[in-house]
Formats: sequence, C-alpha cells, structure tokens
Amino acid sequence: MIFLLLSLNIHFRMTVDVLLGLQWGDEGKGKIVDYLAPRYDIIARFQGGPNAGHTLVFEGKKHVLHTVPSGIFREAQLNLIGNGVVIDPVTLARELEELTAVGVDYADRLLVARKAHLILPTHRYLDKASENAKGKEKIGSTLKGIGPTYMDKTGRNGLRVGDLEAADFRQRYDNLKAKHLELLQIYPAVDFDLEGEEAKWLVAAEKLRQLHLVDGEYYINQALRNGKRVLAEGAQGSMLDIDYGTYPFVTSSNTITAGVCTGLGVSPQKIGEVIGITKAYCTRVGSGPFPTELFDDMGEFLRQEGAEFGATTGRPRRCGWIDLPQLRYTIMLNGVTQLVVTKIDVLNKLEEIKMATAYEQDGELTQRLPYDLCDESCQPHYESFAGWQTDLERVATYGMLPATAQEFIVELENRLDVPVTMVSIGPGRRQLLEKTQLMDK
Repeated sequence: MIFLLLSLNIHFRMTVDVLLGLQWGDEGKGKIVDYLAPRYDIIARFQGGPNAGHTLVFEGKKHVLHTVPSGIFREAQLNLIGNGVVIDPVTLARELEELTAVGVDYADRLLVARKAHLILPTHRYLDKASENAKGKEKIGSTLKGIGPTYMDKTGRNGLRVGDLEAADFRQRYDNLKAKHLELLQIYPAVDFDLEGEEAKWLVAAEKLRQLHLVDGEYYINQALRNGKRVLAEGAQGSMLDIDYGTYPFVTSSNTITAGVCTGLGVSPQKIGEVIGITKAYCTRVGSGPFPTELFDDMGEFLRQEGAEFGATTGRPRRCGWIDLPQLRYTIMLNGVTQLVVTKIDVLNKLEEIKMATAYEQDGELTQRLPYDLCDESCQPHYESFAGWQTDLERVATYGMLPATAQEFIVELENRLDVPVTMVSIGPGRRQLLEKTQLMDK
C-alpha cells in the first residue's frame, strides 16, 4: 500500500496543469497565473503570439504581457516560451525592456524554445494587406502577423528561433521575405514602412538569439521527470480555437487543452488539472458571432464598469451576459476540472443578473452549440438571479461574500457541473478569494 501511494504521488507530480480561458479571451488569465505561480516551478506559454494581452496589476500599476509568461514577476519561477508560440522579436524586446525598467531580473528565468516560429515584418505587412482587402468581411485581426506566420508554419516555409543560430540565417530570412513580397502583389497597396520595420526587427532578433534558447520538448519532459511542477498558460480563449471556435472568426492556433501537448511537446497522459477561467459575464473583441451580446445601456454599463478595452489593441470589447451552453461546450472540449470566476465585482451595482441557460432554435430549447454560430439563428434563453448591490472592496474571504453572490457562484457550479475554486473581486493581486483548497497539492 505504501509503495502504491508513493507511486501515485510520483505520477501526480509529473503532470502539467493547464490554465486557459473558456470564452473569447480576456477572462483574466494573466492575473490568475501570477497568483498561482508560487505553487509551480515552471510557467510555460504553449500557443499564440503578441495578439495576447495578459494584464497584471501590482500596487496600482498595470503591466501587460504579450509573449512572456505571466509568472515572470515571481522571482523563483522559470518561464518558458514554448514551441507553439509565434514570436515577434520587436514585441518581445519591448516587453523585456519594460521588465528591466520595473526591476524584474529575467535573464536566468526566461527560456525560449528553439522550435517556436518567428514573426517577420513581412508577416505583419501581409496581415495588414489581407485584412484591408476583406473590406466589410474583416475578421478583426490584431494585425500582429499571427495568421501569416502560422500559415508559413503549416506550409513548411517558416523561420524558427533556432534558425537564428544558423550560419546562413540571413539568407533564409531574405528567401522568405522575397516570397512574402511576391504574395503582396495580389493585394491592394497599404502603407507599411518595411525598411524601417526590418531594421528594428534585425536588432531585436539578435537580442532574442542571446536569450536562453532550449530544446523545449526535452527541457519540459526532463523537468517533469525531475519532479518539477509545470503550469501551462494559454492565450486567447477556447471559443477562438482554430478547430472548435467560431470559425472563421478565430485565431490561428489551438487554444484548448489539446494545444498544450503540441505546443510544449508533452504527451496527453501528462495533463493534470485543467483550470478554466470565465468572467461573470461575457465579452468579445472584433468580429464574429456573440449570442448574448447586449446592444443597450446594459452592454455599455458592463463595458464601462469592467474597463472592457483590449489590452493589446485598445479596442472596446463587446459585452453580454454569461452564456452557459457556450461554457458547457468549452468545459467539455478542455476537460476542465476546476473553474475560476473573474470580475464578479463588475456586477456589484445590479439588482438583477441574467444567465443564458439554453438556446432556442426552431422553437425548441437546446444546450448544444450549432455547427456554425455565424449562420444559424440561436436565441439565448435567459434566467434571472438576484444581484448583491454591495461593494466587494473589503471582502477578504469567500465566506464574506454577500449571500446572493455566493448563490450566483453555486448556480454556476451546479449548472456547469464543475467546482468553482477561486473568485476574483478586483484587478489587484490580492483580490482573489479561494473557495476551496482544491488547488493545494
């Protein structure tokens, strides 16, 4: 029996826990990663690129990370940019300068996987030209070059971080640049200072080459064998997944748990806890279907109370009520084992709070998302719940929450069939309430 327990404990310690968003992004992942980071040895980003914007607030000062994992502000944790991430050296260099300016020593704690792909200036040029050509059919790209970079990756044309160490790197760069310039001929002209952007990029690429580059798949698996605890940090949200999101209004990577395996180089059996983040309401940036979107004063109230403006683009976010069929869908896809509910404080002033508990389609109620939310008409079916109409600023423990706020959380647990383990009541690092001890291992 003792041997069995020891074996189970060893197996348990060798898993990768996952933290990701269950909606359309902007759920507050960065703050939760920062809070949980001391419980792990390594924080690893597994997909996405600088279209991500993970916001952290310490002592009233806001920090936004686009590529660097959100554990970087914790002094004892290693941070890995995994091979599933696409990296713009200019954006990364800017982030590192900002970290240095606030006294964060990252030199020995930031690792970059050699197999991560590079975003070239011409990728951003292509992104801008392609989106511009779509006219009214724009998908809401952040114009960071993400899509064209992943296209080169799957088309087997891309440049990777490890290529920076090659003697003929500049020739490889020039060859890919030439291909992009040829592709640009099919689009109407757009303003883009390629010469200036390229000069900045080459300087930043040299700085990237000097960072601690690793063979990420070997590194992470060896760390697991050594008993290290790893937290995989997702970017964007599950509804933006390239396969299971609201296609074509999606990002270019797999944002769900399956993306951890390909984005870090770990096997499915290595996945442990899956921590899903949801807001107490719902938001979306850019184009695409959004069943519970509010176009009235309530939508504007949520936007203003929640400061719902994109951390990366500054664009105002579309706002609506929480959508339970949508959450059940992403909980199923991700294998979520515990929920974190953020921004319930945004609802503090409301007398009535609504949840979409089903969709009405063809005169019937359903819990299932249709094949294509873009084309099919699904009307949310709402239920109303009492608000708490109380400021949560002084709430220090979950038990201090107003009864109606606790009832709101219990409704989510019961209807989604997943335990809520943490509730966020504000942007600060300390404004998190642990409901249970499920996260303690």
